[in-house]
Amino acid sequence: MMTIIDYGLGNIRAFANVYKKLNIPVKIATNTDDVKKATKLILPGIGAFDHAIQQFDQSGMRPVLNEMVLHHRVPVLGICVGMQMLACSSEEGKLPGLGWIDAKVNKFDISSFKQPECVPHMGWNDVKQSKNNVLFNGLGNDSRFYFLHSYYIHCKNNEDVIAVTDYGGKFACAVNSGNIFGVQFHPEKSHQWGILLLENFAKL
Repeated sequence: MMTIIDYGLGNIRAFANVYKKLNIPVKIATNTDDVKKATKLILPGIGAFDHAIQQFDQSGMRPVLNEMVLHHRVPVLGICVGMQMLACSSEEGKLPGLGWIDAKVNKFDISSFKQPECVPHMGWNDVKQSKNNVLFNGLGNDSRFYFLHSYYIHCKNNEDVIAVTDYGGKFACAVNSGNIFGVQFHPEKSHQWGILLLENFAKL
């Protein structure tokens, strides 16, 4: 069962609507029993890193999600702040992340930008694949996705990076390590490109 984690943050209904249009059964998880029935997991997120971690911890679903992802190897897709939560830590806060990806979340350094840009990074941008990955099946290097963020993930292992975006310099916008996937952009707001990516995840 495709299962969307609802811990109070993220565009839950938008994801559910995409999957309903694709005729893919979907469940919104609000408790541990819902999570235990999942065969695919989506971890959305918006807002600040620490607030998202706190909300997730308060939901009571973190221990069972750890078990499902790390021990049962259920595929999970973190989106926006949900992707940042996969990392070990963030410059935006003090709380530890999930640590599922060996990475740190950094703030955009405007002083290092090659051209003047605004933060947050908001709007449409090209996504370039670093390597072939099932998440991007059928999506060429002309695919565009919608972004809204001021922080980005920096992986210690470049092999975990599967796509990059250029915004004042290149940064990782999609990652994958085993059954763990993450995208910085919002596929639920990215028209045909986002729909195809979410369908690809459902096919894993």
